[in-house]
Amino acid sequence: MSIQSLRTDDCAEEVISTYANMVYRLAFAQVKNKHDADDIFQEVFLRYIRKKRIFASEEHRKAWFLRVTINCGKKFCYSAWQQKTSPLIGDVIANSENSFTFSLPEENELYTLLLTLSPKYRTVLHLFYYEDFSVEQIAQLLHRRASTIRTQLSRGRAILKQKKEGEENA
Repeated sequence: MSIQSLRTDDCAEEVISTYANMVYRLAFAQVKNKHDADDIFQEVFLRYIRKKRIFASEEHRKAWFLRVTINCGKKFCYSAWQQKTSPLIGDVIANSENSFTFSLPEENELYTLLLTLSPKYRTVLHLFYYEDFSVEQIAQLLHRRASTIRTQLSRGRAILKQKKEGEENA
């Protein structure tokens, strides 16, 4: 899919449909539930539409979406409201008339284990495995050194392996 313009106010619907899955999956990986991920998704695209930026390239636009999604997720997780709430127990059924469909790997056992990790490991592993970013791209995006990202990937994998083995032995 080629996007005609790199201006925000041009072809917004096409841009949203291009980046919707990526933004939603990353938001979900950060907050671990659909309703909060919906809020972050909405905030990211509202910022995109309101800001009316001109991007240097598609890579610049993609990096902007990822950075804003990560920032909104952090802001949400550390907000006073979030600190004082607890999750609902039980299933909530909601009907939505969304024009976008999101593919979440939440049914995957490994992804469920990934959601139990701390945010620093969860974000790096998600970007590496589910968004296919290189170590260097993740380092640039998160404003960390590549060696730090490699260490977090290694430690995150080790923690996942321990949790997986612990589940199998239980």
